[in-house]
Amino acid sequence: MAWAYDLTFGPALHPGRVDAIRRMGIKPGDRVLEVGVGTGINAALYPRDCSVTGIDFSSSMLEKARDRVARKEVRNVRLLQMDAANLKFADDTFDIVYAPYVISVVPDPIAVAREMRRVCRPGGRIIILNHFRSKNPVMAWFERIISPFTVHIGFKSDLDLPAFVAQAELKPLSIEKVNVPRIWSLVTCTKD
Repeated sequence: MAWAYDLTFGPALHPGRVDAIRRMGIKPGDRVLEVGVGTGINAALYPRDCSVTGIDFSSSMLEKARDRVARKEVRNVRLLQMDAANLKFADDTFDIVYAPYVISVVPDPIAVAREMRRVCRPGGRIIILNHFRSKNPVMAWFERIISPFTVHIGFKSDLDLPAFVAQAELKPLSIEKVNVPRIWSLVTCTKD
């Protein structure tokens, strides 16, 4: 999958990535955790005066990310192999925790979101960029119908955003639709 990821998801989902980085409001010295760093496609988008830790479960994705970080000479990004549902960081470690296009592909989205919340400092930002079930009844119906099939390729097409944020105990500050078509949500939360 790592070999096809950038080709498949690179240009189409790039506007959402740029919007997410902007929405983070990164300040010099901020500590950012990117959950599901994949091929490191976001690495060069971060300001150079922050510290970024990217984690991914897949060693093949991390290999691509390491190559990209080296090729682009990005020195403020470190990459670690880790399970997003069991983060090996202390509570309140990061100023910003970001999950780009990953929540619908992990086995337990709620566990991942709770871990993201745990490692985010009080007053920090939790940014989730993902597909959630449409509010349009026809699209929502279609997403429920195809969900049993999309799960087999590792994608949950009918994840309900209100239920997700409630169960994960997240507090959304804003929800914006991004990319074309506008089926992706940029959810900005804070930790009290």
